[in-house]
Amino acid sequence: MCTSCLTRRSLLTGAVAAAPMALSGCDSVAMLVSARTANAMGAEAWAEINARTQVSTNATYQKTLRRTSAKLLQAAGKSTDGWQIEVFADPRANAFALPGGRIGVYEGMFDVIANEDQLAAIVGHEIGHLSAKHAEERMGAEIVKSTGLRLIAMLLNFGDVSYANEIAAALGLGIEVGLLLPFSRDQELEADAAGLVLMDEAGYRPREAVDLWRRMEAASDRRPPEFLATHPAPRSRIAQIEAMIEAGI
Repeated sequence: MCTSCLTRRSLLTGAVAAAPMALSGCDSVAMLVSARTANAMGAEAWAEINARTQVSTNATYQKTLRRTSAKLLQAAGKSTDGWQIEVFADPRANAFALPGGRIGVYEGMFDVIANEDQLAAIVGHEIGHLSAKHAEERMGAEIVKSTGLRLIAMLLNFGDVSYANEIAAALGLGIEVGLLLPFSRDQELEADAAGLVLMDEAGYRPREAVDLWRRMEAASDRRPPEFLATHPAPRSRIAQIEAMIEAGI
């Protein structure tokens, strides 16, 4: 038997086994991206969004968002100084958070929410993402994934292994579906839990988060299958949030 083939197979097996373990360590993965780097990337992304999407001129939306955000940040023990929180003139029902204390809410979200408590559920969720450094975790995971797949591709091509590119592509799909996307869903649920706590401490009604997601479900025409979704599907999310509330968050 070819000794080099055994060596190559051993290296490949080790690389494939090591990639999931590296991706599963959230704390260590987040450490791959410094706060300075994350903040710079957040600032760049924020500038790009501002360049292509106008800030909303709806004074009521902006005032409501700032009031809600201030109460939630105070509950989190954070100052509002340095935070950039805006409503954007986009009809989609969505919101986002970027490193460096940047939160955007689209005008379309105000067509879905029924009250300020539900807006607090959205903003509290985004603050939860930032407090837990989820963006840094995601970027770190992408770094590990990219580095790991380059190593695997190199090992597959070493010695002219048949169908090397196809195997590498299959490994990429396996890592993404099996680790990166579930990792993202876990982040979403963690941010939901943090948001519920902030809502309660800021004087909002956490149970309004349940009605928010029922309204989101009703407003959604189509969703990708939950297995490949980066966010839990509304029905699953509602069940998780109800369980958190029943458990006292």
